[in-house]
Amino acid sequence: MFQTSMTDNSSTQTQTIDPAKLDLSHMETPDAGLSPAEVVLAIAENSETTIRRVLSSYEIGQKIRQLRLRKKIALVDLGKHTGLSASMLSQLENGKLIPTLSTLARIAMVFDVSLDHFFADRRRRRSFLVVRASDRIKFPDRPSAPRPDYFFECLAFSAQEKSLQAYVAEFPYRQADDVTEHYHEGAEFVHVLQGTVAIRYQGDDYILKEGDSVYFDSAEPHSYRGDDVNMVGRAIVVTTPPRL
Repeated sequence: MFQTSMTDNSSTQTQTIDPAKLDLSHMETPDAGLSPAEVVLAIAENSETTIRRVLSSYEIGQKIRQLRLRKKIALVDLGKHTGLSASMLSQLENGKLIPTLSTLARIAMVFDVSLDHFFADRRRRRSFLVVRASDRIKFPDRPSAPRPDYFFECLAFSAQEKSLQAYVAEFPYRQADDVTEHYHEGAEFVHVLQGTVAIRYQGDDYILKEGDSVYFDSAEPHSYRGDDVNMVGRAIVVTTPPRL
């Protein structure tokens, strides 16, 4: 069943930072020959807020913390190796300070990584995707079917490289002979949210009511149908790819 497969926003709080503590490189005053609009743009792009916004997307502080915890090094011990105070390292990890290249170089040498480690793959993040109910689209099981066996909505249609597929499905009342069996590699899990859903598996019918669940090898022929003439069956359906 359900073999159909149907950007990254982050919010940053602006904090007031003492430039003396940031140890930033000198920022030049905009050239007097620039137009008023260009001067405004240059000032904006040279501000600490802009630098902070750009660098925050690389999550440098989080990468420093991950390296430290992976090596099981306390802040005080890391400070001894780098010549930086534990307080400063804590602020770097929490994103309260922007590190200079020389500071990053010290930390990189302690952990035996290159500076590239802090700037590479900035878009590679742990998968976390919110799909709003209003964004989902309902599809019939077969586009050309005059009387579909069921309808489904993909619950994570925009997620990439998913290790499973999740759907909410509706099963109108159907007679056993009205639905078509099918099969696909992998496994399947069904949890009934509303009504009654009948699942035929290996020639037998299993009646699932609200709250019931079933897990099965979807490589075997199976079908689904609503079994309550007065209520459409609704269920969460999860499928997984075949094991390699």
